[in-house]
Amino acid sequence: RAKKEPKTGFFYDWVVPIFIAVVLAVLINRFVVFKVKIPSESMVPTLNVGDRLFVTRVYNPENLNRGDVVVFYSEEKSESMIKRLIGKPGDIIEIKDGVVTVNGETLHENYIGTPDKFNGNYVVPEGKYFFLGDNRFFSSDSRYWDDPYIDAKDIKGKAQLKVYPFDDFGIIK
Repeated sequence: RAKKEPKTGFFYDWVVPIFIAVVLAVLINRFVVFKVKIPSESMVPTLNVGDRLFVTRVYNPENLNRGDVVVFYSEEKSESMIKRLIGKPGDIIEIKDGVVTVNGETLHENYIGTPDKFNGNYVVPEGKYFFLGDNRFFSSDSRYWDDPYIDAKDIKGKAQLKVYPFDDFGIIK
């Protein structure tokens, strides 16, 4: 009785593993993690122009926390943006001379780049979110949009890890 030899050769040794790796990479990129490049100064000093990040996909925005750095799509601006989550559904936000208060509690924002003296009041509707850039003086964010709120369905992911430049590698806070 002849012993059956395992299949070997170029196809099984190279093509199949490469095909599996490509399929896994596409699935991970589509459903788990994606990469973004920072296009503007709106998040300085947390994120700088040209930084590259890994972002985990968000399927339930209710699990996001105030202060998370989030990637979302703005229908008004027709582009993907990255900003810090300040207001969740039902939150009452007051900004006085640039100081942000949410539901009566002043936020201690040690991540602010260049502050400003903006004033405004907002009540975040159900299913919507309110975002500000860290570099307040130079950020086009919820304060300046015609519709200051982003719909839950437009939230794409939470920034997790800065991977470039390499000397600034680390978790995003």
